[in-house]
Amino acid sequence: MRPPCEIMVLKVLPAIRSELARIMMQELDMSQQEIARQLAVSKAAVSQYASAKRGADTEFSLPIKKDLRVFADAVANSDDPSKLIDDFCNICKNIQNSGWLYRENHGSSEYIHEDCTHCMKARTDK
Repeated sequence: MRPPCEIMVLKVLPAIRSELARIMMQELDMSQQEIARQLAVSKAAVSQYASAKRGADTEFSLPIKKDLRVFADAVANSDDPSKLIDDFCNICKNIQNSGWLYRENHGSSEYIHEDCTHCMKARTDK
């Protein structure tokens, strides 16, 4: 059994970074070096995100992709991207609240039990 937070770290965070790197490179015309600095990762990591060696196995919904596009722009234009951590966390929470975890892993007892409500808990706790 893997708790939802482990799955988020293993699959979702790399996918978020991959999508951010792709947007920043293709749409915002940033270099890998600039992206690495803004995301606080190595240039090699950005290269792996760009070549789909990391984070490419996770697909997000259109609303999440729109959130990531807005966030990529904020990161690209920030003098101190570390001030955007709350925004990053909100994207992650939105992914969890969208039911992504359940849909992505439904039927796989290694990840989540069929009756699990953890990934939807935040939605009902509001």
